[in-house]
Amino acid sequence: MKSNDMGLSARAGIFCALLTMTALPAAVTAQSTAGLEGATPPPEITFTSWTGPYMRSQMLGFVRPYETEKRTRVHVEHYNGGIDEIRDQVESANVIWDVVDLTQADSLRACKEGLLEDLSDISLPAGADGTPAEDDFVEGALNDCGVGVIVWGTAFAYKNDAFEGNTPATINDFFDTKKFPGARAIRNDPTVIMEWALMADGVAREDVYATLETDEGVERAFEKMDSIRAGLQTWQAGREPVRMLNAGEVSMSMIWATTGVVASREEGADFTVNMDGRVIELDLFGIPKGSRYKEEAKDFIRFASSTNSLANMVGFLPNGPTRKSSLSRLTDDTLSQIPNGPAYEDKLHIMSDAAWWADNHARLEEKFDIWMSAGARQGASGTVR
Repeated sequence: MKSNDMGLSARAGIFCALLTMTALPAAVTAQSTAGLEGATPPPEITFTSWTGPYMRSQMLGFVRPYETEKRTRVHVEHYNGGIDEIRDQVESANVIWDVVDLTQADSLRACKEGLLEDLSDISLPAGADGTPAEDDFVEGALNDCGVGVIVWGTAFAYKNDAFEGNTPATINDFFDTKKFPGARAIRNDPTVIMEWALMADGVAREDVYATLETDEGVERAFEKMDSIRAGLQTWQAGREPVRMLNAGEVSMSMIWATTGVVASREEGADFTVNMDGRVIELDLFGIPKGSRYKEEAKDFIRFASSTNSLANMVGFLPNGPTRKSSLSRLTDDTLSQIPNGPAYEDKLHIMSDAAWWADNHARLEEKFDIWMSAGARQGASGTVR
């Protein structure tokens, strides 16, 4: 019995030795190649952004070029915005995202809560025309925890055959279900829809946020929103309103402006985007607090926010670049489509007050959720609006 055991052990030892001999040349080759090519590739970071055409523009605009230049890989994940997932990662000491694409308001909120790394001292490259970075980025694109990515907008779109030749012209028409009947769709968030409601109710755009500061102003917005309650649908991802409009599930929908304009030109598309009343916002890069690859994340942000990277990204999806020096590298066709471009100067718009939303989002999100779940609301006289 012992003799048999020894035979098995010997054969196992020979087999392991053969495996080692077989694997050794590959390992040696890999080490030799690494030595010939230079330093060991940097750690692989995880970049998290919005999905769909926007992510595609980032993949082609700067993620793939970064991987090629740095000889590394970037893991890419997607989310639907907000800071809850970042908070969960930071509070549980399980940070798995290294760079996140955040709205300006979320960037400020997360920074205020201590959920993001301090980027106030990040060294950013000058613009391609030599302009210092601090002068090259548009207003609001740099804060203590963020570096700008895009200027974007939210507009509304309508199904082409929904109103028998009569087409919506202004943001007021989005709330006029008598003249323009049919279900509406909005993003499941209080931002934009509350600004729209007040502007459609006659509040001057410069007074919108001061009005929302008051309980009366908030109630006024919800009362205007009551006009679209019947059949109201909500969405989170940017392509959802495209599907809803093309399928005839709604007659009008809130829509991310650039995604909507591009999708409206696709084969089989049956809707039109109207830029009146659009709300202009920014997105910024941020690094979750506790990232294991903070320095590598900073390096990625420096690359991705350069003049060329932002121009490349916008070439695949016409959002506005946050660097002024990128504009000269855009084609006339792209310039005509960006939501903050000259093509829409004659349309009413409002700049989202990100700092205001950072301070007030939680308060209005709670009220918005109550409004969404309340069903028909009772007016002062007991009538149902």
